Amino acid sequence: MTTDLKDTAAGEPLPARPLLAVDDLHVRFDVRGQDVRAVNGLSYTLAEAETVAILGESGSGKSVAAQAVMGILDTPPARVTGGSVRLRGEELLGLPERRRRQYRGDHVAMVFQDALSALNPVFTVGDQIREMYQVHRGMRRRAATAKAVELMERVHIPSAARRLGDYPHQFSGGMRQRIMIAMALALEPDVLIADEPTTALDVTVQAQIMRLLAGLQEELRMGMVLITHDLGVVAGVADRIVVMYAGSVAEQAPARELYARPAHPYTRGLLASVPRLDRRGAPLVPIRGTPPDPAALPPGCPFHPRCPRAEAVCAVVRPAPVAVAPGHDAACHFAEEVHRAGDG
Repeated sequence: MTTDLKDTAAGEPLPARPLLAVDDLHVRFDVRGQDVRAVNGLSYTLAEAETVAILGESGSGKSVAAQAVMGILDTPPARVTGGSVRLRGEELLGLPERRRRQYRGDHVAMVFQDALSALNPVFTVGDQIREMYQVHRGMRRRAATAKAVELMERVHIPSAARRLGDYPHQFSGGMRQRIMIAMALALEPDVLIADEPTTALDVTVQAQIMRLLAGLQEELRMGMVLITHDLGVVAGVADRIVVMYAGSVAEQAPARELYARPAHPYTRGLLASVPRLDRRGAPLVPIRGTPPDPAALPPGCPFHPRCPRAEAVCAVVRPAPVAVAPGHDAACHFAEEVHRAGDG
């Protein structure tokens, strides 16, 4: 990350302002009288052209955090109870809805995990893509149609002009996901949030979608937040990884560093449960137990009931993040020991 700004007192470069900064984000739900803590102090930054992967099991708070950044949480029952979300230094939380709507699409866009549900079944894909240009750019129908065809070709949909009048159900799963990507990129946003973009797709189509996203990201120089539970998807595309557990950050690090030397037992457990070609025949080691109920999180470290490394302190004291290497933090009382053990 570079900058031309200078500190006039010291003559040293000032650190570049991140494209997106999420700081101590908290989201809760009121569910039948219960206080469900879905996100508990999530913090990360995203630079221009960088890919940050947010990784964790279902229920860890990944998608809820993304919806809070986008400003599309259903309120009630959800409510953002604390934290900050800044885009190029401007605070998004608390903006009037009309102003927030201007950011969506123009500056921050999202690819949802279920394209069939996210696309409107009673409008053609052409209508849905055209609307982006007509509403946000004030284009007339003919110009918006031309842009829609161009965009569909850009995401490699064959016979784009002819298929403009087709409905979502007339496309395959992979093609529907390309339509979702086209709509998200229509206004060339600064930040793209991709929430499980390859869910329910076969591995060949998954690879095609991830290559498409990577190519478009490089072309547009946008930052990308990739939300997934699939370590295989993350490995080839992420610059940095944020591992979430029970709504908070368990560990974050540069991708290569995290894969080689995880510092949190939960991260080690995730890596141990994935088949590896260099360990053919070795048994997979699942993480025992289940994630905690967000309405009744355990005291101390939220992972301690499932952790093979847990000691008495883990059930009482919530660990603060520990820096084990440059840019590599883990919220574990024994992070340095786990990190020294490498990939085991």
